Amino acid sequence: MSAQAPLPISRFPVPTLGELPEDIRERLLLVQEKAGFIPNVFLVLAHRPEEFRAFMAYHDALMDKPGVLTKAEREMIVVTTSNANQCQYCVVAHGAILRIRAKNPLIADQVAINYRKADITPRQKAMLDFAMKVAFEAYAVGDDDLATLAQHGLGQEEAWDIAAIAAFFGMSNRMANVTSMRPNDEFYTMGR
Repeated sequence: MSAQAPLPISRFPVPTLGELPEDIRERLLLVQEKAGFIPNVFLVLAHRPEEFRAFMAYHDALMDKPGVLTKAEREMIVVTTSNANQCQYCVVAHGAILRIRAKNPLIADQVAINYRKADITPRQKAMLDFAMKVAFEAYAVGDDDLATLAQHGLGQEEAWDIAAIAAFFGMSNRMANVTSMRPNDEFYTMGR
């Protein structure tokens, strides 16, 4: 019996490392050195180098900045909204990152399935309630939503961060679904 060929990671062309502009290739090699593999999102989005650069710059500005929201809480927003958007890639990949950043092997599964029942704080629940409203009813966001966040110590800057992460990953989820982006196998066991 012969081994099955690996499934494609995208329905669109995926460039090889050698085909990529030097700055993108260097970034992918750094990620590979740190993680031990190149996440498929990098390879798939590198199909369009200018868009890749813009995507990664905004991603990094939202996800790597210091602030009141922890890096684990930022990942909770991604996992929760990505599940609601039915984005397998982002739930799996960011679920792995959440498990590592929260130092909790259960939290990503709990948050992805039903954050309202997850072992999270009332502050985190309020944060995720707001993220979900932004993801699906941004037109209905009002001052009362910001007041609820404020009751949990989350001010205007945090509201902006939550909204920006939910909105950015809404776009990311849609592109991952359209490209049929496949999660790397490595993500499934990370942080467990």
